[in-house]
Amino acid sequence: MALGTNYFLSLSVVRTHARTHTHLYLSRAVPYLEAPPDPLNFYRDWIAPNKPCIIRNAFSHWPALSRWTPEYLREKVGSKVISVAVTPNGYADAVNGDRFVMPEERRMSFSSVLDILQGKVQQRGVFYVQKQCSNLLDELPELTDDVETHVSWMSAALGKLPDAVNFWLGEASAVTSMHKDHYENLYCVISGEKNFILLPPTDRPFIPYGVYQPAVYRQRGDGEFEIVDQSDAEKVPWIPLDPLDPDLERYPGYRAARPLRCSVKAGEMLYLPALWFHHVTQSHGAIAVNFWYDMEYDIKYNYYQLLETLSEVTGGST
Repeated sequence: MALGTNYFLSLSVVRTHARTHTHLYLSRAVPYLEAPPDPLNFYRDWIAPNKPCIIRNAFSHWPALSRWTPEYLREKVGSKVISVAVTPNGYADAVNGDRFVMPEERRMSFSSVLDILQGKVQQRGVFYVQKQCSNLLDELPELTDDVETHVSWMSAALGKLPDAVNFWLGEASAVTSMHKDHYENLYCVISGEKNFILLPPTDRPFIPYGVYQPAVYRQRGDGEFEIVDQSDAEKVPWIPLDPLDPDLERYPGYRAARPLRCSVKAGEMLYLPALWFHHVTQSHGAIAVNFWYDMEYDIKYNYYQLLETLSEVTGGST
């Protein structure tokens, strides 16, 4: 009986802590900045308190904003072979039943991807250029003259260069399932629109986790997709909940979460702080470039790890 009482007391304390801190330091909408910030001010006002914002006019000088049409990209990099994530349903790196399923990684020419996006070629599956290992610098270096390889005021604020610079291009049905990253993220939309659902790290007690057998999609010769287990790989902790249609009967704790929603349009930059949970959808053919700066593993990170552990102990996982 004492153990049960302690359990429910701990659960109540953790969730009350999360609600209180979210209320104290976050507004109900993602704020806008109208110009690139001073490095010191940005660190003080946004990075240190771990708060997101959308920055306008931060990369209005990039030629990519006017150049990156399908015609230009075909001419510039059409023959380049790049890594493309292919799934049957648009959900790469996501829970499917009792599996954590990763996309089929397919090598394709850039022009072939554009053919699919423009409807010139019909293919089964959903195609998304999303390889997150600095693919802009490694696979498409010809495009770097149209952007910058780091954001000067962010590099100055953090005292480091980004670990990765990534290029994103995909169909409207391509979805990034909810997760968090250990990076300070500057996400720059070049064309189209990206739609984010954001939850702060303090909402961790309300977000369900499970541990899943990893697997990958594989398209068979008849065009159908199958799921192939990676039997030698360790199980993967991941979030099974879809914030677009949350199953509140199965995950009632999510009722207490307070997601922020924002749309990032062409020419806008989202600052997504480290450890924030995020889910992403997009308009068809949207193009983006993002910069990942490694987070500081300081006392805030240690406090988050404590919250993570308490959430697991008190039922913040499935």
